[in-house]
Amino acid sequence: MNQYPVWKYVLIVAVLLTGALYALPNLYGDDPSVQVSPLRGAVVDDESRARVTGLLKGEGLSFKSFEETERGMLIRFNSTEDQYRAKDIIDAKMGDSYVSALNLTPATPAWLTSLNAAPMYLGLDLRGGVHFLMEVDMVAALRQAGERYVSDLRAILRGEKVRYLTIARVASGHAVEIKFRDIADRDAAQSLIRKEFPRLLLEEEARGNDTFLVATISDQELREIKKLALQQNVVTLRNRVNELGVAEPVVQQQGENRIVVQLPGIQDTARAKEILGATATLEFRMAVENGDVEAALAGRPPVGTRLYKERNGSPILLKKRIIVTGDQIIDAASGIEQQNGSPTVFISLDSKGARKMADTTRENIGKPMAVVFIENKVDIKRVDGELVKSKKKVEEVINVAVIRDQFSKRFQITGLDSTDEARDLALLLRAGALAAPIEIVEERTVGPSLGQDNIDQGTNSVIVGFIIVMIFMAVWYRVFGLVANIALAVNLVMIVAVLSMLQATLTLPGIAGIVLTVGMAVDANVLIFERIREELRSGNTPQASINAGYDKALSTIADANITTLIAALVLYAFGTGPIKGFAITLSIGIITSMFTAIMGTRAVINLIYGRRKVKKLAI
Repeated sequence: MNQYPVWKYVLIVAVLLTGALYALPNLYGDDPSVQVSPLRGAVVDDESRARVTGLLKGEGLSFKSFEETERGMLIRFNSTEDQYRAKDIIDAKMGDSYVSALNLTPATPAWLTSLNAAPMYLGLDLRGGVHFLMEVDMVAALRQAGERYVSDLRAILRGEKVRYLTIARVASGHAVEIKFRDIADRDAAQSLIRKEFPRLLLEEEARGNDTFLVATISDQELREIKKLALQQNVVTLRNRVNELGVAEPVVQQQGENRIVVQLPGIQDTARAKEILGATATLEFRMAVENGDVEAALAGRPPVGTRLYKERNGSPILLKKRIIVTGDQIIDAASGIEQQNGSPTVFISLDSKGARKMADTTRENIGKPMAVVFIENKVDIKRVDGELVKSKKKVEEVINVAVIRDQFSKRFQITGLDSTDEARDLALLLRAGALAAPIEIVEERTVGPSLGQDNIDQGTNSVIVGFIIVMIFMAVWYRVFGLVANIALAVNLVMIVAVLSMLQATLTLPGIAGIVLTVGMAVDANVLIFERIREELRSGNTPQASINAGYDKALSTIADANITTLIAALVLYAFGTGPIKGFAITLSIGIITSMFTAIMGTRAVINLIYGRRKVKKLAI
């Protein structure tokens, strides 16, 4: 009667072993480390690895291990002091081709990593880090949209030879005001604008002897402009966060004009702040054929030219006149060039940029044109124990190509080293097209010590609750209570294992969810054990009472847990970050507790009392 088939025992043992295995990485902690990533054509090879290790050993700095990662090199250290010193050395000696970032890396053994076992992520409140609340300047985004329409309308009216006196953005808003000499010109312009820009709202106005046409951006398009500006800034910030090497960062929209950025585990908050504000763009210039590069290197460049360097370090002369700049790019997408399979970025220009590009390429067929990548960065280095900030502008030629035919609005650029770089550049350019200014309105730094305090207090609350429940169950239910305590301990391991397998982020509210689960996990056993006691009081045999207790309490347990699970799902669906963390751990705890409290305890009770005559139960 009270015996499981062999396959159920095998299933339970397999689940327990799997849970223990994937919960194990959380016992190993983190190593202070420095992540070194290549930039702008640099690579991680034997030479760069030997150079980094040589620099550290030359300074008498020992490190725990040296590893290669997808994004570069990772050096682990035994202390944060060595970590900070190593970063300063690498920043000073490795030049502009590599970027280093401080990080805390899990110290999981290789054999566990090979099984894809990893510790669960800790949230900002547990691990420490930095929290930014940024506000996007929507007024500037709308103003930029109005200025873009001024350029587009001017270009289309001139192209169709429609006469006008003035065209300008209305100072008090984002509408565009066009002044005409007579009504005939105004009507011609109105017909043309309605055809080319159907989403603009047009209104005729007469002021004295002058006639005006006011073009206003529709409410729907205004909402789209704001939404796009916010999305593009989110994309840029996410791209910047990748450079910091942060595990499980949070970059998400909050409301209609704000962005939340959380960087758990980041130790160099000043660098994080500067990287998030960095910008990048492109310039298109004509290259000088057969230019006197030697004279330029000597400081005497030919008139109207400027000396640049290509990615391989080769000098090249470009004309000073800029054809198109990054702010005239309205869209950019990465892809693969069909002829040779190299990474490429497909560019779309606004009307002003398209006209200039068309004129230039028509007049310079057969001549080389260069693409200059420009990045404005702020470097923060530690000098004599103090952080020193320095601004620098990185300019390099990433592509030189001969103009084969006239092109204008849409074209592509090549010369990129990888598809990752093409994607990153496309993201930067696309985001920069509507780059609305961002202001940090709130900044909070959670130190590692405070995060450790939160972990200690949360762990203590779990331990205290766990011990009190174990004592009560052991005293009140004797042997059955001890079995329930075993199930409760296994349940905690299972929760940690599931969080680790899902790579979910544990926060302080998540620990609260675990504490609540500790109390709720024994509810099922209390219902089962009380039912068994009722059956014994009714005169049933011990074996029949055990069987009836588990069978008859099952529906009640399922109802109670399903209603709690529904509440947790609602919290997750409608809650924000901390509430979601609570809901996740609560949901996982409910599911694992049903497995351990029903199936797990039944298996142990069957092993203790099954297949033998029992006169009395220790309950």
